[in-house]
Amino acid sequence: MPRPRKRRNVCCLPENNLFGPLNAPKPAGGMIIMTVDEYETIRLIDLEAMTQEECAERMNVARTTVQRIYNDARRKVAESLVGGNILKIEGGDIKLCDGNVQLHGCGRCRRQRSGQNQNG
Repeated sequence: MPRPRKRRNVCCLPENNLFGPLNAPKPAGGMIIMTVDEYETIRLIDLEAMTQEECAERMNVARTTVQRIYNDARRKVAESLVGGNILKIEGGDIKLCDGNVQLHGCGRCRRQRSGQNQNG
């Protein structure tokens, strides 16, 4: 029996979840699905400039897990850009932040900065 997957802590859902070429009537390559936890690793490592270790701590998973998720996410972004495919962000085994900065350490997330309180 496989070990159950651990839910990853995610600060907030993306404001936009569908990306693709604007100049093509119908993308030839179909749709690429990126999970919310893959999106979160891109956000934390590339946008927030965290190390993989810091990202792993924030998401409550092992650093090797973050490395795998991040590599998968980068491959999907590259495939979408190069192939002209639509990229859709949805799904994944996630647990949304409840806004408790002391518990989750999410003081730098967009939701906290903008003062919004989204319930997830």
